[in-house]
Amino acid sequence: MTKFSHTDSVSVTLLAIGPAPLALEPLVAAVTKESEEARGGHHGAIVTFLGLVRNHNQGRRVQYLDYEAYPSLALKAFARIADEASRRWPAVRIALHHRTGRLEVGEASVAIAAASPHRADAYAACRYAIERVKQIAPIWKREYFEGGDVWIEGATADPDDVRAREEAERVACA
Repeated sequence: MTKFSHTDSVSVTLLAIGPAPLALEPLVAAVTKESEEARGGHHGAIVTFLGLVRNHNQGRRVQYLDYEAYPSLALKAFARIADEASRRWPAVRIALHHRTGRLEVGEASVAIAAASPHRADAYAACRYAIERVKQIAPIWKREYFEGGDVWIEGATADPDDVRAREEAERVACA
C-alpha cells in the first residue's frame, strides 16, 4: 500500500492507497495516537466510515469491482481533503485509506477515521472526506455484473471548484 504522511506543526494524518485489505483499527490508532501526542488526548469522538462493495447496483447483481488509481495524485487529493477538513473543523484529524485492484462483494474499498473533541465535527468531517474523495480523487471503478461490465464515473470535479467543495460541505453538515 502506498502510504503518505502529511505533517504540519500540529498533526500527522495517515493517508494510503493500494491493494492491501482495509481495517478501521489502524486509522483509529493513527488519529488517537496523534491526539495523545500533539493534543494531550483531548478528542472526545472518533467517527469511522467503511465503504463496502455491495452486491447490487442499478438493478444489476454485482459480482466484483476493480479499482484503478493514480496513486501519487490520489495521495495529493487525500492530503488536500484532510487539509480542507482541518481548515473547516480545526480540531478534527483525519486518516483515509482506499483500496485498488479487484474487490469482492463485502470487501472494504475505503476507510476513514475522523477524531474531534466533539461528535458533530467528527461526523461532519468524516462525511465531508468521503464526499470529496468521490469528487476529486483520481480513482476509477469498473463494475463486473452478470452479463457484462461498465466503468463507473469517477471524480469529475476540479479540486479548486469552490461550488463542489461547498456542495460537499452542505451534504456533510445536513
